[in-house]
Formats: sequence, C-alpha cells, structure tokens
Amino acid sequence: MMNLTAQTPAPTTPAVIGLTSIEAEERLAELGPNTLPEPEPPSPLRVFLLQFRNPIIYILLLASALSFATGRIEDGLFILAVLLINASIGTYQEYSADRAAAALRKLEQPSARVIRDGVACRIEAKRLVVGDLVLLESGDRIPADLMLVDASDLRCDESLLTGESMPVPKGRTVEGSSNETASSMLLAGSLVTRGRAKGVVTATGTATMLGGIAAELGRASSSQPPLVARLAKFTNALAVFVGLAALLLVVAGFMRGQPLHDLVMMSVGLAVSAVPEGLPIAISVALAVSMRRMAARNVIVRSMPAVEALGSTTIIATDKTGTLTSNVQTVTEIRLPDGTDIALDAHADLDKCEIRASGLDSDLVRERARRLLRAALLANEGTLARRDDLWVAAGDTVDVALLAAGRKAGLGQEELNDRYPLAARIAYEPEHKYAASFHHGDDRIHVFVKGASEVLIEMSDRMDSAGNVVEIDRTSLLAQKEEMAARGLRVLAFAEGEIGASLAGSLGHGHLVDLVFLGLAGLQDPVRPEVPNAMKDCHAAGVEVVMVTGDDPRTAAAIARDAGLGFHAGQVVSGHDIDEAARAGDQRLDEITREARIYARVQPTQKSAIVASLIRNGHIVAVTGDGVNDGPALKKAHVGVAMGLRGTEVAKESADLVVTNDNFASIVAGIAEGRAAYRNIRKVVLMSVATGAAEVLLFMLALPFGLPMPLLPVQLLWLNLVTNGIQDVALAGGRPEGDELAGPPRSPLEPVLDGTMIQRVVQSTVVIGGAAFLAFQWMIAHGYGVPEARNITLLIFVMFENVQTLACSSERRSIFSVDILRNRFLLLSVLAAQTIHISAMYVPWLSGTLGLSPIMPLEWGLSMLIASSLVLVTEVDKFVSRRRRDRSSHA
Repeated sequence: MMNLTAQTPAPTTPAVIGLTSIEAEERLAELGPNTLPEPEPPSPLRVFLLQFRNPIIYILLLASALSFATGRIEDGLFILAVLLINASIGTYQEYSADRAAAALRKLEQPSARVIRDGVACRIEAKRLVVGDLVLLESGDRIPADLMLVDASDLRCDESLLTGESMPVPKGRTVEGSSNETASSMLLAGSLVTRGRAKGVVTATGTATMLGGIAAELGRASSSQPPLVARLAKFTNALAVFVGLAALLLVVAGFMRGQPLHDLVMMSVGLAVSAVPEGLPIAISVALAVSMRRMAARNVIVRSMPAVEALGSTTIIATDKTGTLTSNVQTVTEIRLPDGTDIALDAHADLDKCEIRASGLDSDLVRERARRLLRAALLANEGTLARRDDLWVAAGDTVDVALLAAGRKAGLGQEELNDRYPLAARIAYEPEHKYAASFHHGDDRIHVFVKGASEVLIEMSDRMDSAGNVVEIDRTSLLAQKEEMAARGLRVLAFAEGEIGASLAGSLGHGHLVDLVFLGLAGLQDPVRPEVPNAMKDCHAAGVEVVMVTGDDPRTAAAIARDAGLGFHAGQVVSGHDIDEAARAGDQRLDEITREARIYARVQPTQKSAIVASLIRNGHIVAVTGDGVNDGPALKKAHVGVAMGLRGTEVAKESADLVVTNDNFASIVAGIAEGRAAYRNIRKVVLMSVATGAAEVLLFMLALPFGLPMPLLPVQLLWLNLVTNGIQDVALAGGRPEGDELAGPPRSPLEPVLDGTMIQRVVQSTVVIGGAAFLAFQWMIAHGYGVPEARNITLLIFVMFENVQTLACSSERRSIFSVDILRNRFLLLSVLAAQTIHISAMYVPWLSGTLGLSPIMPLEWGLSMLIASSLVLVTEVDKFVSRRRRDRSSHA
C-alpha cells in the first residue's frame, strides 16, 4: 500500500510587507478569533433534569406522589429510587459523551506562517486577522479565506469543500478560467498540494466559506431518528391509555361504593403495572450492545439512536471522492498510438505489481509502455521513495500517480535520473498545458514532454506504432483521447525527442517540435475494490444508493458504473438542475429525487436540499461523506456516516457514525447490526408490553368481581424492573439471527407495535392476565389469605415472564428450533430471574417490603404448569404466520 506523505520544501523569503503586531491585535479585538463556533455543552444539572422529560417518567412520578399521599411510604421511595438510578445512569452516559467530543475538538491546534512587523513568524491560526499576509507552501492547510498576492505553480485540493477530486490550479489570473476571482481565491480548509504562494486574509472564522457551512451545521436538525420518533409516539399513546384506564377504574369503583383509599391504591397499581419501567434500560442495552458489535466491524457510533436508524435506512446518499473512491489519482490505463490498450491494477502493491501484456508481442508491448513511462518519470517534479517500509511521496498528485505507474513497470526515478542527467526543465504552467525536461545523453540532448493531448499531438510529427516510428495520425489519436475521456478518465499525453548537444545552453519552449508521440495515460480516482460487492449487498437488502458529488457528470457516471450503481442516462442530474427545480418549488425537486441516481456538480447547500427532498419522499436517509462540504447533509439526514481515515473533523462532528476504515462495505455491516438491534428492541417491547398489559387485565378483572388489589405497587415494580428487567436485558443483547439483510427495510411509517406485534400482545395478555386472575380468584375463594394469594400470583407472573422470554428469542422460528445455547445469556437470565425471586422470599428485609413468603414445591410446580400454557399459544401463532408467509412467497 502506498502511503502519501507530503514533504515540505524550503520556502523562499517573501517581500517584507504585512501587518504590525499592534494592527493585528486591534483587528483581533474588533473581529474576534479565527475560529468556528462551538456549541456550549449543557451543564450536568441540565442533562440530569432532561432525563425526566418522558411521559413514562411522568406517570411514575404521579404514582410515587399517590403512594406518599396514601401512606405507602416504602412504595413511593422505591419508585423514586428507580427514577433516580435511571436518571443518574443516563446523565453519566450523555454528559461523558459531550465532554469527550469537546476534548477531541481541542486536540487540533493549527498554526499559520505570516509576516508580522516585517518578519516571517508562525502564529496560532486562531489569531489570524483580515489583512494578514500568509505564506503557503506544499502540504499546508489554508487557515482562512485568502486573496492571492503571488503564486508559483500553485495547486490546491478543494475536494473536502467542493467535492472536486482533482487539484485546482490557482493564480492571480488563470488564462481561460471561467471564474478568475475563484482562481485567485484560496478557501479555508483546503490543502496546498503543489507550489508556494502569498495571500492576504480576506475573511476569518464564521465569515469564511467554511464558516458558512459551520453555521448551517449549527442549526437544529429537522430530521429525527426513526427509533426516537416511534418511541415518542408509543410512550405518548401509552400515557393516554394509562390515564383513561385509571379514570375508568376510579369511576367504576366509585359507582360500586368502594372506599376512596382503595381506589387510589388501585390506580397507583394500575399505573405502575401499565408502564414498562424497564423498557428504557433494555433499549439502551440493545443499542449499546450493537454499538460494541459495530465498533468491532469498524463503525464507531457517536449517537446511540443512530444504530437503529442505520438499520431503518431505505436510501444511502453517498459521496464519491474518498467514500466510493480512494481519493488518490491513479494511472489505470495506457493507450499506445496504434490503439494497443494496457490496463494497470489500480490497487496493486508497488512492490509486487508488474505490467502484464498478452499476445505474441507482449515483450514488445511492455517495452513500449516503459518507454512512455520513462518520459512520464523524467518530465516529473514529484518524488516517490521507500522510507521505513512505506512508500513516501511528495508533489502534485498527478506526478505521484505517474511515478507509481512507473514503479509498476519496474522503473525507478532515481535510476533514470542517474542515466539521463538533467540539463534543464520547463515547469508546468496552466497557460502552456505541458511540462518538459531536457537530459544529457551521449552526444545528444533527450527531450521528454507530458501534458494535454491536443498540445502534444501538435508538437509531434511522428508516433510509435508497433515499435516503429511512423508518420503521426492526429485524427486517430484525438479520437482515442475522446473515447478515454468519455469513460471519465483524465487523459495525459507523452512524447520524446532529441536535439543536438550544441544547443544545451539555450534550451526552452522553442525546442519542443518534431517529437515522437508515445501514447496516452488515463488517470482516475479508482473505485475501492470492496465497493461493488457492498453495492450488491445493499440491493439485496432493499436499500437504494445514490451518488452525490461535486465532480463532472461524465466522471461521476463512469465511477458509478465501476461501483455497480445501476442507472440510466436520464437519472444523472447536475447541480444546475437541482437549482432550477428548487426555484420551481419543493414538488418539482421531489419529482427529480424520486428518479435520480447520480447528482453531479453539486454544491453543499444543494446536497442539503437533496437530502431534505428524499426525506419528504418518505425515505429514511443515510448520508456518507468525508469532507467539510458533506457536513450540512450529514447533519440533516436521519443518520450521517463520516469516513474516519480521510474525513475532516467537521464531517466527523456532524455525523452520527464514523467508519474507521473508510470501507463502504462496513456501512452494509452496520445496516445488518442496526436491523438486528431493532429486532431485539421489538422482542423487548413485546415482552414488556405484554406483561404490563396482562397486569392491567388482572386489575380490570378483579374490580367487577369485588376482589382485593391482586398485586401491590411495590410488587409490580419488582416484577417489571427486577425479574422482567433481567430478561429484557438478555433479549436486548441477543445475537443477530443471520438473515437481517435477506429482505427489504421496514416501512418508515411502521409503528413500534405493528399488526403482528399487537396480535401477539393481545394473545399473551389474555393468556397471562386471564390465567393469573383465575388463579388469584380461586385462591381467595378457597381460603387463601390475600398476602398468600398475592405471593403465588406474583410467582405465576415470574413464570410467565420466563416462558415469554424464551418464546421471544425469535419472532419467526419455533422455540424448539432456536439454538438457546447460541445465546447463553438468555438462558442464564431466565434462571437468574427465578433464583432471585425465590431467594427474595428468604431475605427478611426484602421479603417484608415485597410481601413475599416461601412456597411449597407443589405450588411452584403448579405455577410452572400454568405458565407453560403460553408455549402452546405462541407456537400455534408462529406456525400460522410461517405458513402464511410461505404461501405469499409462492404466490
């Protein structure tokens, strides 16, 4: 693997101008530091108080208050203790994450080289002010928006701002530029890849283009993670249900003449039973376990709900440069003048690769390719050398790509320079569109030229054909160049010649005539090798993929084809098309985004508009990217995915997930983990809601029969938080079942409790609540005391929870076909719940608080027999569901 590490040449001493220290300090005081705004992190107290902003919490607080009001002090304290523990855990997790993010932001302290008081010095970039004269050289990150004063062979990589994959030539004026102002402006955050320059600061901090993007990121995201939205609807509906049920209970009891104290206690019990207190903890566990699994697959989660959001994704809007591609220019093709094509492996190890040519004249073809690459290496100002087992490069990205291609052909730059000593060099200039070098050789001067095809074709009068020098065919060569460019390649041409040694003292542009044209090289930022298979996995999982890039449409289409992104010509749109549609209104833009698959020449604000439109079209949107220009779209999406290796800090801070290996395939693995997390959450919801609803049914049945309250509020909390909570956590951390990517994503409109879940909740509620009521009624009728009847009824509920846990281990498969040992924690949780509950019967202070007492083995056995009835019901339901799906798939 080639590691590109910039080497900084010694700078030249600029003219002595710039601000004085006094002027700089005055402007700094007036305009403020050259920094981007950072949100003020909330205080620990605010984070703590926000943990109570939840309808479930409101219900429990009301239950606690009613317990205190009616003298049940131990119940009220128990509820408050639960709430405080949950809030403390949530505060610790959230506040620690905020502090860690803030600490990461402070690790980077960039600096700048400026003229102050007539002397070149290095200062913190945050102290730059408008009017400062900044000195730049190859490898520097531009610290503010600058207007060029002077430049020498300057090129800047603006891909992280604009998405443009090729370095952009810069100068005070660039001939032929469609925007001379843009060519003389340097943007904060971009990188100098070649040359050196001086520039005057025109904007700092929030006034820069980078600052404008940061301001956009500072606005609250209009999208909400799907899980958060679903749970909000679920808890609100639950709060309404509990309120109505409690009101109905009080009205019915009052009409029957029951004492107000009993009715209040019954309402408290109903509220506690209906609220799945352990659900927030279990959901956090499900997401935390998936976060750990995703980290093992190179996906770091910065926002916990993003785990499930990625699993809900219906469309991925991916950046091209650095996400689908390597963001490294590479020679992938050599075209010799007679049409002979040679492909180079884009991702080959430079120590192992060689040019392979097939056919009768393969040796001759290899030699002709080396002749072309010899010209590419000698007319080259970059360097590529071995340093400590790594390939270290410096210079323009195109020069480095040519040097790498030479290595693949077995050519070394140092050996060639020794063989052909340099006599003179013509550096590349945009107005000339070529670079050339002159080298001593025997009694002749060898000339090597690289540059634009049209220019070198005109310089040449002959060309290489099958190893022979023949008259040039300019029409054929131009057609070859156009064909390569149409495939999204950047095309360079190469030529060589000889002149007499007597002219060595006056070498220049005038000697670049009557050359031999050697051929063309196609360069591109190649698709990562793992991307095509990842695209196939996305398609199999029903997840659409669209490309959003700042590159040319032709280049974008070529990369999309190589990546395996299916599209037709009508699905390629440009930033201009997006602007026109946006002016016509959201409806027109939404029509475009329903069909488009490639968005080219797109600006940062247009990316945000595209994401917003996709959301309006009903998609759960994931956005991937690595640049500053991707930040607003990452923030607006349901889930933003930043690339970790090449990604900017702005992209990472804007994202919910960071892919540490920049591997698009890791996103697909993340989707599988997200879907597994949601499946586990569904299992926990089914378990918690069914148990809570069964408790409500028990209460509602006890009232018309004039029975005492079947379970005390503190017993219900023990049931919901301890015995049920242990098993909820085991379900939440269950292993993926393996078929998460076998079908399409669920509908964005699907609620937490869909039709299937509601059916199973009703079934479990009727079985559990009905059986528990019949047992309680029978015991009261046959002389059991109320405490004894409650004690056994509570055990029956624990048994039902055990059976329900095993039944919920898979939504589709039979309990008898699931490999329980694959999730040993689940089996251990069932045993632990039983052990803890039975042990509590023998602990004096705990048994007294909970109203428990030891039971006989026969009572334990009968309780288990009653609970096993749930197995029959769930197995029949799963069997019917499987048969229905099978008939549907064969229809």
